[in-house]
Amino acid sequence: MRVVVQRVSQAQVTVGGEVVGRIGRGLLVLAGFARGDDEAKLRWMADKIVGLRIFPDEEGKMNRSLLEAGGDLLVVSQFTLYGDARKGKRPSFVDAAPPEEAIPLYERFLQILKETAPCAVESGSFGAMMDVALVNTGPVTLWLER
Repeated sequence: MRVVVQRVSQAQVTVGGEVVGRIGRGLLVLAGFARGDDEAKLRWMADKIVGLRIFPDEEGKMNRSLLEAGGDLLVVSQFTLYGDARKGKRPSFVDAAPPEEAIPLYERFLQILKETAPCAVESGSFGAMMDVALVNTGPVTLWLER
């Protein structure tokens, strides 16, 4: 499993001109799933995201987690995180989980986050052509893999 986590002051996902997920302050999580990902990886990643100390404390240091600083989560499926462009010009996505495996992983990941994070958990639409708009604060962007 791979994710890109961005600290945002606002973010939203639009599908076909309709906003399907929107948050104010919090974290935008782009989530990619690989073949063989399992419950343990999903739980590890959820705990990591919720506990990341990437929000400023009173001295401006990144020392507070989402739990401490408050904010919400917007989670967007992103199979292209498993794009391999080392050869040729067209990325290969053979390491990405196929939809029949990725959809249940994505849905379970959202469920785990809702159980773990004491905040709103919004999401995009799996497999849809989505427009993601965000204001990255800091900017703070992290790549996590498990």
